Amino acid sequence: MKKHSIFIILLLAIIFNNSVSKAQDVVSKKGYTLTFESNFAALDPKLKKRLIETFFTVYPELAKEYNPNTAKKVTFFVDTAYKGVAETANDKVVISSMWMIKHPEDIDVVTHEVMHIVQNYGNTVGPGWLTEGIADYARSTFGVDNAGARWTLPELKPGQSYKNSYRITARFFTWMEAKVKPGIIKTVDKSLRDHTYTNNIWKHETGKDLDELWAEYVKNPKLT
Repeated sequence: MKKHSIFIILLLAIIFNNSVSKAQDVVSKKGYTLTFESNFAALDPKLKKRLIETFFTVYPELAKEYNPNTAKKVTFFVDTAYKGVAETANDKVVISSMWMIKHPEDIDVVTHEVMHIVQNYGNTVGPGWLTEGIADYARSTFGVDNAGARWTLPELKPGQSYKNSYRITARFFTWMEAKVKPGIIKTVDKSLRDHTYTNNIWKHETGKDLDELWAEYVKNPKLT
């Protein structure tokens, strides 16, 4: 009898865990479908709603700007086991439940991650600093509430490099768009997706290589 009871408890636990891990909502809007999954039972419904709304606000705009052929079906998974902030592989974004508990205002983690889906550089990706710099540039320009998350592009500091990636690179790209050649980041992004990117693209498009552009930036880093 005791063994039978233990078996029933274990079976119920397995069923419960599977139901939690497979819990999902499917939302279709604006020609795109988002499957939202979570194994985090305590996920705030309001936060979940904001994550979904942010996707449908920014993803169509990113697709229109950079890659109309981007994936039409995307999956979000809020994961209690994931220890980072968020990551994207193929058309699936994994978001740390712990990060969202600590930083519920950081809703534009969605913007950065879905830009990776839009980028879709395939197996011949460019430099990692470039990929992440473009994603944060996209967050800076398309984010819905960067201010609420106190997320900003950092002021230039001595010793920084365009290869520092993320926001440091994104600010450099913002400067380049304003002071050198509007549309340059879109051009570079396309070359990465077309697998034609080389370091020579900067010289071809602006007349200067990256090191020369960075040197100019350091001399006068104002964005306006």
